[in-house]
Amino acid sequence: MAAGLVLSACQRDGRTPLVIYSPHGRDLLALAERTFEAQRPDIDVRWLDMGSQDVLDRIRSERANPQADVWFGGPAMLFQRAVADSLLTPFTPSWAEHVPARSRGPNDLYVAAYETPAVIAYNTAALAPEQAPQDWEEVLTPRWRGQVVIRDPLASGTMRAIFGMAVLRSLRQTGDTAAGFVWLRRLDGQTREYVLNPALLHQKLIRQEGLISLWDLPDILIESSKGQPLGFTLPTSGTPVIEDAIALVRGTPHPEAARAFIEWVGSVAGQLLAAREVYRLPARQDLPADSLPDWVREVRARLVVEPMEWDRLATDGNAWMAYWDRNVRGRGARR
Repeated sequence: MAAGLVLSACQRDGRTPLVIYSPHGRDLLALAERTFEAQRPDIDVRWLDMGSQDVLDRIRSERANPQADVWFGGPAMLFQRAVADSLLTPFTPSWAEHVPARSRGPNDLYVAAYETPAVIAYNTAALAPEQAPQDWEEVLTPRWRGQVVIRDPLASGTMRAIFGMAVLRSLRQTGDTAAGFVWLRRLDGQTREYVLNPALLHQKLIRQEGLISLWDLPDILIESSKGQPLGFTLPTSGTPVIEDAIALVRGTPHPEAARAFIEWVGSVAGQLLAAREVYRLPARQDLPADSLPDWVREVRARLVVEPMEWDRLATDGNAWMAYWDRNVRGRGARR
């Protein structure tokens, strides 16, 4: 009913409605809406903010009657599952040649717009930078027992990437997933709460209902820029860097408007705007270094990229998360 009211309102004012499903959050989505509509006053941008796994599930459920035009944001591993389910339409934006080949899906069914590193977040009012954990293993020390708050991983692509990293490391080192789930069980034992959405995660960290979290870099930088007491460390052993993609939904009701929006997101102006205003790390590799904000250069200098088997994670990740949910969640020993 709500979608119908939105579409009928757009039709009455003569603008083309553009419906975007995205996990990117209000700051980026409102900025994109405002800026893109200024360039294309004939288009009315409407967005729904939800977890990236929720986006995939919703697009899959609407396959017979697509409501979204663009899927904007989420790990490439989830887009790969959408490719397998024939949920996307090929589109090669003009900027695609400026992102790494690994960041483009088969037949350009999706293309990465940003790179999103996972970080260890902490409350800066309670902890000095040197007191915060510097690597993943330090999160499991007794100091942080009951002080960890985490976004519920079933709906979050970021958390699925972090949990997947633990399992993939186990496979590389031992040939088996067991050690990875032991690590996740220990993490569960440290965890005070799994929260439903990023806003709650931020609030709990700010109120010190937990001092540290595992989350993504842009959200922490945005909250810090608003004066909130949040900081981050880049894990020294390596961290997943999510190739944060964008795609045209198959059967989109408004393909021309959708293609125009995708073109804008990856344009030089769009990439620099997102980097400067909402702390997105551009996927484009051709942007002049002196045009980028200082934080981009600093992060790239310090970042240790974890080698991730994204194809394996796309294939097996659902089963791993289901096993975690049934056998690990709430069962970690707090010794």
